[in-house]
Amino acid sequence: MTYQALYRKWRPKVFEDVVGQDHITTTLKNQIKSQNVSHAYLFSGTRGTGKTSTAKIFARAVNCLEPVGNDPCNECDVCRGIITENIMDVMEIDAASNNGVDHIREIRENVKYPPSKGKYKVYIIDEVHMLSSGAFNALLKTLEEPPSHIIFILATTEPHKLPATILSRCQRFDFKPVKIYDIIGLLAKICNSMELEYEEKSLRVIAQNGKGGLRDSLSILEQCISFSNGKLTYEEVVSILGLTNEEVLMKLLNCILEKDSSEAIKLIQRLILEGKDVQLLIKDLIAYIRQLMLLKMKIYDEEGSEDATEIKKMMEKQSQDFNEQELIRCIYDLSEAEAKAKYASQPQIILEVAIVGLCNPQTSQSIEGLLARIEELEKKLESGMVATPKVESAYRYNQSSSNVNQQQKKSRDGGIAAVKSEEEGRPSNPKPERVSTSPLDFKKIKSKWADVLEMIRQNKKAQIKAFLMEGSLEDLRGDTLIIGFKDGFGFHREALDKEKTKDYISEVINRVTGQQVQLSLVMETDNYSNNKQKIEDPIDKLKEILPEEIYEIVED
Repeated sequence: MTYQALYRKWRPKVFEDVVGQDHITTTLKNQIKSQNVSHAYLFSGTRGTGKTSTAKIFARAVNCLEPVGNDPCNECDVCRGIITENIMDVMEIDAASNNGVDHIREIRENVKYPPSKGKYKVYIIDEVHMLSSGAFNALLKTLEEPPSHIIFILATTEPHKLPATILSRCQRFDFKPVKIYDIIGLLAKICNSMELEYEEKSLRVIAQNGKGGLRDSLSILEQCISFSNGKLTYEEVVSILGLTNEEVLMKLLNCILEKDSSEAIKLIQRLILEGKDVQLLIKDLIAYIRQLMLLKMKIYDEEGSEDATEIKKMMEKQSQDFNEQELIRCIYDLSEAEAKAKYASQPQIILEVAIVGLCNPQTSQSIEGLLARIEELEKKLESGMVATPKVESAYRYNQSSSNVNQQQKKSRDGGIAAVKSEEEGRPSNPKPERVSTSPLDFKKIKSKWADVLEMIRQNKKAQIKAFLMEGSLEDLRGDTLIIGFKDGFGFHREALDKEKTKDYISEVINRVTGQQVQLSLVMETDNYSNNKQKIEDPIDKLKEILPEEIYEIVED
């Protein structure tokens, strides 16, 4: 006897055999019972959910000579003729290869003739969305005014591609993806009929990878049976499908939890050396983290075998070590890595970078990374482990300098004013002052200005460098460096005249020259003279209005 694939051998023969579509089979049986059969049906749904099988059962049921309840008997001449395709009353047409106007016109001519043996002529048009626009127009007239002995059953995985005029003339039935425990039940029934030993956990993996389609699940089962040696085990199924078992995924998540990026990368490299596909590994990891998130939220699916329940308990315990925000960030980052790895020449690197980022969330520039840094800082604040910036040395320097000046003034004034103690003079909340690491020298800044611009370029701030190149160093008054811009470069000055940008430029100048300055950006033609007056040294101003004999200049 010729070998038949499992999905053909176990194709449903009556409505009760259709798995997971009770809402459809019950409606069709009631229509047959009440003889309220429509002239056009639309069966839509994902592949392998039973659309064509249900259509064939319905075609036999409406034509059966000796129906059993509302099911076909599959024994009478009409049923057997339909099964063996010896009766032309039921025609199955593949619209993918017969999508032209001529094919539909041929159907329009044939529907005029009554059925040869049955009560109805049934046309099952599979993948009907593949018909051309002309073919749909040709079919529309027949659907509008069909003969009483004609039934059309249109099957499609993409109903949105059908014209609204076609949809409005059909009774639509949406086939849902089959539930996992319904698929497991059918797989167990098949294994028992074949006297094949199996682990329930292995059937669960097959059902999950069928993604709601019975045909895909049966194809995977057939492949696993061919590989197995009399017993279907979890490890064999995982190996055949190229999946990663849950124990390994659990270890990988522990590495992320402990921020052990080195061990996580070693684990990934070992999996890939064993032949694991990077795309599948990322998918498995995302699915595993999703399951942790659901367990964290106290959402449970149906129970499986004892092994599956034991693993679920371990996963539930692991989920308590993460907060929901961390799990969400893991899913987002891995989903982004999955999209990039799909088109990358070296997808392994994309995955490794994503894992390192998950192990070190504080390095991420994303909002999630910022939240991770804030959370880490809050933990340190709670534990009192935050090290405050060392500004005491700068404070002491300023205080000592101030004390020296006060002592000098005391000696000059003959002790008229008493010098306050250091403790009395210290403010309650002293602000750290910016202190230059070397005396301010305009010539030094000017001589190293090219180095300042080069460092800005190396920091990938090319736009700031370009704007600064249009200005010129004019003067250094006090601790304020004046940069002038010629007429016509006002946009450049305005772009740079922002506190954040000026602070950045001052920081670079300090790094290169060792001098801490503030910036004043002026226009040479209009505002420079006014700005010069505004930032003029107050000591110079005092020299102009006070006699020389009543003051003394003391250098800090």
